[in-house]
Amino acid sequence: MSSRSLIVMPDDTGKPLVDAIDGALKSIRIKMFLFSDPSLLAAVIAAHQRGVKVRVMLNPARRGGEPENEATRKALEEVGIEITDTNPAIDLTHEKSMVVDDETAFIQSLNWETRNLTATRDYAVVTSHRHEVCEVSACFDADWERREFDPGPDCHLIWCNINGRNRVAHFIDQATESLFLQNERYQDEVIIERLVRAATRGVKIHILARPAHNLKKGKLVEGVEGLRILQDLGAKVHRLKGLKLHAKLMLADGKHVIIGSINLAPGSFDSRRELAIEVHDESVVKRVQEVVHQDWENSHPLDLSDEGLLKDLQENEPDVAEMLALDDHHVNHGHHGHGGHNGHDAHKGHNGS
Repeated sequence: MSSRSLIVMPDDTGKPLVDAIDGALKSIRIKMFLFSDPSLLAAVIAAHQRGVKVRVMLNPARRGGEPENEATRKALEEVGIEITDTNPAIDLTHEKSMVVDDETAFIQSLNWETRNLTATRDYAVVTSHRHEVCEVSACFDADWERREFDPGPDCHLIWCNINGRNRVAHFIDQATESLFLQNERYQDEVIIERLVRAATRGVKIHILARPAHNLKKGKLVEGVEGLRILQDLGAKVHRLKGLKLHAKLMLADGKHVIIGSINLAPGSFDSRRELAIEVHDESVVKRVQEVVHQDWENSHPLDLSDEGLLKDLQENEPDVAEMLALDDHHVNHGHHGHGGHNGHDAHKGHNGS
């Protein structure tokens, strides 16, 4: 019987992934952005040594061109595992997936690094639904063979750069009561506009984001201003305490959830290989609700006022005041603070951003 289930990191540890690899009988396909965790590496090597056909695709470099995954590549090659770079026709492959025995697919936000198993909020959906498993396998095979991948107009999964922006926008448009978002980046203008529309029609929006200093300099304007606009419209914007936020999750009306590798940024939608899944299964959604509400309780408001941003950014980005049109002369006197709705009295002003 087909099913879907949820893995939550770091709560569930890497055991469900290791167990799946240990239980493989015929084949394993792995496509990963970053792969260095010793326990997962050992499990993959052990599977190969007992006769399972293992194929691994790894992203060869980060956005800046720095080589990546070299130690893992060497370790896999030394034992004879088939391994290749991800498809060079795609600017960057950020997808994190695994298919075991052509029967079970893992669609993940987490990289296979120890920190993603122990110290970050991440998720994976495990599906045995045939059409979903076949899509993940078909994309792997197309990328392996350097062919174009076209899942067709009736595909079930969410693929970038194919249908990702449309599917995510439609998901937001369907929300009528609430949206909970966990993501590293809120930069895509179309998605921000859809969130603005949701807020103006009365949808209660709760956003977990990372502090501005985690954004690259060239992405500060869109990364900060979108959140400030949403905050002005009543969205609550918080940062997670205790765990690094690496999740890419959206929960609508407590009934529907998207989980996968997609950051809400133009590059993710337009030029990268990304994968996500929309799930309505009651058991999965119920656990997502529990974790999301737990994380919200374990968070605090993100200070997006001029003063807060200057404090967060000025040490590393001395020209941030000019870049974001922040008032660095009067913030300490209570002038031109950015309007927010997260309960900060110091935020009651508005600087028009």
